[in-house]
Amino acid sequence: MGQAGCKGICLSLFDYKTEKYVIAKNKKVGLLYRLLQASILAYLVVWVFLVKKGYQDTDASLQSAVITKVKGVAFTNTSDLGERIWDVADYVVPAQGENVFFVVTNLIVTPNQRQNVCAENEGIPDGTCSKDSDCHPGEAVTAGNGVKTGRCLLKENSARGTCEIFAWCPVETSSRPVEPVLKEAEDFTIFIKNHIRFPKFNFSNNVMDVKDRSFLKSCHFGPKNHYCPIFRLGSVIRWAGSDFQDIALEGGVIGINIEWNCDLDKAASECHPHYSFSRLDNKLSKSASSGYNFRFARYYRDAAGVEFRTLMKAYGIRFDVMVNGKGAFFCDLVLIYLIKKREFYRDRKYEEVRLRTPSASLLHQE
Repeated sequence: MGQAGCKGICLSLFDYKTEKYVIAKNKKVGLLYRLLQASILAYLVVWVFLVKKGYQDTDASLQSAVITKVKGVAFTNTSDLGERIWDVADYVVPAQGENVFFVVTNLIVTPNQRQNVCAENEGIPDGTCSKDSDCHPGEAVTAGNGVKTGRCLLKENSARGTCEIFAWCPVETSSRPVEPVLKEAEDFTIFIKNHIRFPKFNFSNNVMDVKDRSFLKSCHFGPKNHYCPIFRLGSVIRWAGSDFQDIALEGGVIGINIEWNCDLDKAASECHPHYSFSRLDNKLSKSASSGYNFRFARYYRDAAGVEFRTLMKAYGIRFDVMVNGKGAFFCDLVLIYLIKKREFYRDRKYEEVRLRTPSASLLHQE
């Protein structure tokens, strides 16, 4: 490159350039330009601000506490237990009422079990035998009820039998009732007390704020009472798409979802929970693991001080209460710059701190 070319490049560094605007006197172009501007403005106002409420700040870190209470009484008359009244202390597990709780609807009862030797249940594959050597002493029966003693108990006129075991005897039977033992459970009521807090906005609410206490004593959730936190158990099952008779026989899991989507620009009384219900276990499955059940026992001592128990295999409905939601509030951009009291809000949000400059004498000493 020649000397003249290098000189020209150096001088161009000091050039000043400015934009030139050309005004086109064309109505079609001008109309298209204004329509484009109007479309953008409409998008911002209608979609961003009105529909999506883009002027709001949101808090999705919902903090929640759930307390549940079940009420209702049932009467049963069975060969194992006789006449009996069931109240909430008998059929609700755990008793303290958390966001997950279980209501007993059906039972297999094995009364008066004592630790002794007896025959293993015939339905346990590892407990069957044809001779004593099939029952290794001290070996626990896989998926069974006790420990083998070494004896094979053959049935009369049969070459097959079951191992004798040391266990709680007699062992549990497997005959499940053909209809729910606690039929009245369909009319039990569930009270769900839910406290929520949006920490970002320091906003708290609970279901007791929805209505006064007199309303809560008589209301039931339904089409006319969307904000009543008291639910009829049978109605919850129906809203979840199931039949009480079916789920009460073999058990199941029901989800109660509480959604708190609150516009905190409105009054706190306008922040309401919304409820939905679903069946969480695989109700269509007919496998051995379908339904929901567990075992528990009640222990006693006789006059001689010997311990015995009543074993219960409980079928029932597990309820999972799940809470989620979000709160939305006027964002700081609007509060700081657009509202009339923006200076007041700005002074409360920002704290001015003045840093002292070190004196000359201190600087000199350093």
